[in-house]
Amino acid sequence: MSRSVFAFARRSLITTAAAGLMLAGTAQIGLAADVAVFAAASLTDVLKAAATSWQSKGNGAVVLSFGSSSTIAKQVEAGAPADIFASADEKWMSYLSDKNLMEAATIHRPIGNDLVLVGPAGGADIAISSGMDLAGALNGGRIAMGDPKSVPAGRYGEQALTKLGLWDSVKDKVAPAENVRAALALVQRGEAPLGVVYATDARGVADVRIVGTFPDDSHDPIVYPIGIVAGHDRPEVKGFFDFLSSDEGKALFKSYGFKILE
Repeated sequence: MSRSVFAFARRSLITTAAAGLMLAGTAQIGLAADVAVFAAASLTDVLKAAATSWQSKGNGAVVLSFGSSSTIAKQVEAGAPADIFASADEKWMSYLSDKNLMEAATIHRPIGNDLVLVGPAGGADIAISSGMDLAGALNGGRIAMGDPKSVPAGRYGEQALTKLGLWDSVKDKVAPAENVRAALALVQRGEAPLGVVYATDARGVADVRIVGTFPDDSHDPIVYPIGIVAGHDRPEVKGFFDFLSSDEGKALFKSYGFKILE
C-alpha cells in the first residue's frame, strides 16, 4: 500500500471512531424519541434524505451512523445504541440474527444495487470481460475497493473478478479501504486509477465516472437487508422503519439509483 493510501486509510479510521463516539454521546443526551440508524456506507446519501423528509413531517430526530457493514454490525453486537440496522449484504444481517440481536419478523430486503468500475472523469469506458487486461489498465497503480475480508462491496468485487478470471492478476494491486465510500474517495483523490464500488456511490460525484459495469451473474445479488434491533421496536422506530418501505420511501431510494426489489 502506498504511503498516501495508508495515510488516507488511517485518517478514515480515526474519523469513523470519532463519529462513533459522537453518536454514542448524542444518544445518551438526546430525546427518548430519537431513532438511531446504523447503516452501510453506501446508504449515506439516501438515508440522509429520508431522515430529512421524515423530520420535515414533524417527527422526531433520526441519528445516522455509517460504516462498513461488518463494523456497524459489531458495534450493534457490542451494545451500541442502534434501533435500526441496514446491511449491504446478507452475511452481516445473519451475523446479528444468529445471535438473536434482531427482531426477526421485521427483516426485509427492499433494495438492491449494481457493482461498477469507476475511474477519473475524463477516463475512457472499459469493457469488463474475462479477456480484459485489467492489470494493464491500472498503469502501475492500484485498484481501490473495500477490503474483501470485511466489506461487502469488496467481497462482491473479489467474487466478480474471480469469476471473470481477473483476480489473480490484480490481487496484489488492491488498495483495500474500510468501506465503499473510502474506496471511491481514493479514485476521486487520484490515489488510485480505478475502483470497484456500487453504482449509487458514483452518482453525481465530481472527478469520477462509471467506466464499466460488472455482469450480474459474476457475483452474488447485491441486496440490503434492513431490520429493527431486538428490543428496540418502539413506536417511533417502527414509524421511520415503515416509512423507508412506503411508496414515498421507495421513490426516494429509486431517485438515488437503487433497485427496488419489493
